[in-house]
Amino acid sequence: MDPVKRHYETFPYPERNPADEARRLIVGSPSQPLEIDHFLFRGQRDWSAPFRALVAGGGTGDALIMLAQILRDAGCPADITYLDTSAASRAIAEARAQARGLTGIRFRTGDLLTAPDLGIFDYIDCCGVLHHLPEPQAGFAALSAALDPAGGMGLMVYAPYGRTGVYPLQQALRALLADDEPSQQLKLAKQIVGQLPATNWFTRNTFVGDHTASDAGFYDLLLHSQDRPFDVTALDGALAAAGLARVSFLQAERYNPVRYLPKSADIDARLARLDATGRAALAERLAGDMKAHVVYAAKADRAAQAMAQPTTAAVPHLAAVAPGPLAQQIAQQGGFNCDTGGVSYRVEIPKSAAPIIAHLDGHKPLAAIAEAVRLDWLAFSTLFAPVHTHLTGFNLLRYSKSLR
Repeated sequence: MDPVKRHYETFPYPERNPADEARRLIVGSPSQPLEIDHFLFRGQRDWSAPFRALVAGGGTGDALIMLAQILRDAGCPADITYLDTSAASRAIAEARAQARGLTGIRFRTGDLLTAPDLGIFDYIDCCGVLHHLPEPQAGFAALSAALDPAGGMGLMVYAPYGRTGVYPLQQALRALLADDEPSQQLKLAKQIVGQLPATNWFTRNTFVGDHTASDAGFYDLLLHSQDRPFDVTALDGALAAAGLARVSFLQAERYNPVRYLPKSADIDARLARLDATGRAALAERLAGDMKAHVVYAAKADRAAQAMAQPTTAAVPHLAAVAPGPLAQQIAQQGGFNCDTGGVSYRVEIPKSAAPIIAHLDGHKPLAAIAEAVRLDWLAFSTLFAPVHTHLTGFNLLRYSKSLR
């Protein structure tokens, strides 16, 4: 059996219990419908219309279940296809869907490269898969071929610098244990990792922790037989070669090199010479903590126009924060700290913007908010600009006119 297939038949990932569906819905990014609308459909999609989605490499079903549940709750007639090579993973995903009574899902066992044979999709989710393919570029090409020209996709690939220490340790364990069965590999690898010297870079990396969560997480992180990370430059290149382009990173502000550099006219002049990929690549190297890249992408000819903008008709939705407390904090402190991935970022927003933030209830369009705070559109736009830039930049603000 192919080592990767054997891996996921033995240790379906992530480890999930269908009985847990009765008490929680696991949510994450990409593939939150509000995000999909914001990043790929300009915040203007009509969610009462049919929606064709493919979850490519769906594993035990996190993205599938989240997408299907939220769209059902929103009354969207969604047609979702799940695709994965692992029959064991598929069985768990199916059981989770059954536990929730979710319908409109087609389950397929197969290779990601067969995606174009399954139809054309408005949206494709592919997380944690492309970096495990023997030829990742063929995977990017297959997804592109299955994507509607007016659609888009949410992707996650591993990144190198935040996973410092992972790859040398993978190689060491592979040299010792590659011929053993997965259960024996796991047993011996745990003993080895438990006695690593303090000089090993993996022991110093505080940004990776899947090996402590479950056996499946340990195996996936340290015993994977095929694992190739993408830095920003390689990711943008792979997208371009498949006729795609990055719409945005999920948290674009983390890829802003200004956040990691001293304020200096000399440095600003040098940054101005870099293109968008060069700036993001510089930020990745300066930050050092990025263990994965989450991006929304679209066909190259529409990527620049896919993301929502703060127009009069745009309906803003806050994520993970309530408007009242956030407005109060802005009024008092002129900003807040955003903690993500174990790192705290300072977000500066003028205190005078606090009344605007108090109205970000997910129902009123920006024109109505401008009227509520008694500002003409020009004055409102000027005051709202840093709110839009920083909150969308940390994925704390999205636009969607019809999804609540």
